[in-house]
Amino acid sequence: MTAHAILSASSSYRWLHCPPSARLNTKVRDEASPYALEGSAAHELAEYKLKSALGMKADDPTENLSYYSKEMDDAAAFYADHIMECLEGIKQTTTDPIVLIEQRLDFSDIVPEGFGTADCIIIADDTLYLWDFKYGTGVLVEAERNPQLMLYGLAASLLFDGIYDFDEVKMTIFQPRRDNISSFTLPKEELYGWAKETVKPIATLAFEGKGDFSAGSWCQFCKVKATCAERASANLELAKYEFARPQLLTDEEIESVLGKLDELSAWAKDIKDYALTAAKSGKKWAGFKLVEGRSNRKYSDEAKVAETVKQAGFDPYEKKVLGITAMTQLLGRKQFSDLLEDLVIKPQGKPTLVPESDKRPEMTNIFDDFKEEIIHD
Repeated sequence: MTAHAILSASSSYRWLHCPPSARLNTKVRDEASPYALEGSAAHELAEYKLKSALGMKADDPTENLSYYSKEMDDAAAFYADHIMECLEGIKQTTTDPIVLIEQRLDFSDIVPEGFGTADCIIIADDTLYLWDFKYGTGVLVEAERNPQLMLYGLAASLLFDGIYDFDEVKMTIFQPRRDNISSFTLPKEELYGWAKETVKPIATLAFEGKGDFSAGSWCQFCKVKATCAERASANLELAKYEFARPQLLTDEEIESVLGKLDELSAWAKDIKDYALTAAKSGKKWAGFKLVEGRSNRKYSDEAKVAETVKQAGFDPYEKKVLGITAMTQLLGRKQFSDLLEDLVIKPQGKPTLVPESDKRPEMTNIFDDFKEEIIHD
């Protein structure tokens, strides 16, 4: 097995939609981003916190974590507390549940060279529970029909089916910095059917570099997204509207454009980022040049500035209440909740137009309210 699977579970959302992208991505060198390194450190700390809570022997990694912070410690503790709380609930119906941490999983019978690691698995009488810890904040990760989570659930089922008697798999995304705990439950037989009928045929194509290219939201983390011809073609379809004034477009044309605008904006940014990176490496683009951007003035030494201003008889600091995230880091989640829960409100969000598949409930507007009044009058 390779250290980095060609068809990794984490990239399954992409290769299940665009099979040939899998081989193309292997040709681009992997560079560990600070976010990935931070995520690895958070996983290591979360593993230690959970093992300690379970009374298992574990070495505290804190001193060796380059990306350690109080926020990370708080998130790892929150994860351990959540698992322990779930375990106590499971014990109400299962006398001796099995708890496994950082369990290696193999699904190579379905996906060539497919493997992964489950952050936590609990096996109960009727249900196999599985958790995936996500430390990132950039993308809110939902559990429902999440292919990475389903592949882990599949692999865990295949590993323990026949040894333990469970009928369903409950899969959970734990994303503490987004206050997101998202769960999805499937009968194990449905997981097996999905693997055989959907995943295996596509994975076979993807592993061989075959299949059709397809552009969509799954392009987000593709390494060749900036230069992909299929993605360019899909986005340039908007050019047929010639960016006409909205009033001149039909409702059907507006609806078609709305469904593509987010992808178009992301594609345009990717092209600009790619071109800039190439230019900084010496690439010359016809009609363009690399220049120094505008910058803002800043202090060379804030401590000296503060001291100088204080000596002149002025207060150099502005004072304001910490934001909710910073205050949570200062107090810790529990103390923040104990002290400030009743003082935190969530104002109504600004109206946003989204696809019908979005899980948020639809807003009523003034015209809907007016029609309701007429009907009831």
